[in-house]
Amino acid sequence: MRIDMGRTKDASTALTLDQQVDGLRTMLEIRGFEDECHRLFAAGLVRGSTHLGQGQEAVSVGTALALRDGDTMTCTYRGHAATLAMGAPLDRSFGEILGKAEGLCGGKGGSMHLTHVESGAMGSFAIVGGHLPIACGFAFASRFRGTGEVSVCFFGDGATNIGAFHESMNLASVWKLPVVFICENNLYGEYSPLRSTTPLDHLVERASSYAMPGVQVDGNDLMKMHAAASEAVSCARSGEGPTFIEALTYRHKGHSRSDPAKYRPEGELEVWLEKDPIEQCVQTLLEAGVKSERIEQVRADAATSVAGALERAMNWPEPLPASRLEHVYA
Repeated sequence: MRIDMGRTKDASTALTLDQQVDGLRTMLEIRGFEDECHRLFAAGLVRGSTHLGQGQEAVSVGTALALRDGDTMTCTYRGHAATLAMGAPLDRSFGEILGKAEGLCGGKGGSMHLTHVESGAMGSFAIVGGHLPIACGFAFASRFRGTGEVSVCFFGDGATNIGAFHESMNLASVWKLPVVFICENNLYGEYSPLRSTTPLDHLVERASSYAMPGVQVDGNDLMKMHAAASEAVSCARSGEGPTFIEALTYRHKGHSRSDPAKYRPEGELEVWLEKDPIEQCVQTLLEAGVKSERIEQVRADAATSVAGALERAMNWPEPLPASRLEHVYA
């Protein structure tokens, strides 16, 4: 079943201009964070790979603005944006990617395993689709306790072909769990175009198989993304069960830092660069009457915040050798 969530959304959940400006700043900080990660990797300062998501910031930020304290989020190995949007500190996130002792996970997890429980960012998962059952677990725990939290999970289009996706969608629908499934459809599952691995052009159609509301939304539009997420979160919190959101977006870089993305058709990247979520947000704010001087100040503040966070992280010590034995189950 495909629905237009914009028709039923309560206007009271709309973002104020100040909240939109805050959303712009967060997107700018995320973009700056990922640009620095790109540079750090090229300089040989990052152990392991990194999977960047420049161009997809509005999906995470628009959703995070629809959540409240206590809600939980799980995401993929391309999880920098989602983790930062939830409120993880920039410096400790840099520290984790640099393998520093003050990193989010003590420098042990790296880029693909960012976690910040305090803000509800319950983990980035390297196994494709592996976190969807975990998102259902958080949702079940909330309902069992009667505490009203909502579980949100982000995943890519490739994950919709994984068994765990279908099992999780089915379980969530049968039990009416307070979970929101958000597919960041960036058109490629690793290096493969969507249509080469999936018999559908519109992944939202898969929601109907599980009698679940589904919506396809412009994931590069902060306000549209927030509207869709707000409606889905409201339904989940009120006991109406899960929703599937297909957010149409695009990653500006390759699958990982070792991928030059030469498989993309000529001109495709340029088309999507014109749909950059940050610049779309800026234009929306200007049309709403926000002064260009304020926007430029937000850009400057975001750049300063990122630079300061990176400087702090670079000066933190390496983990002690003995720390590798900490937090080990057996």
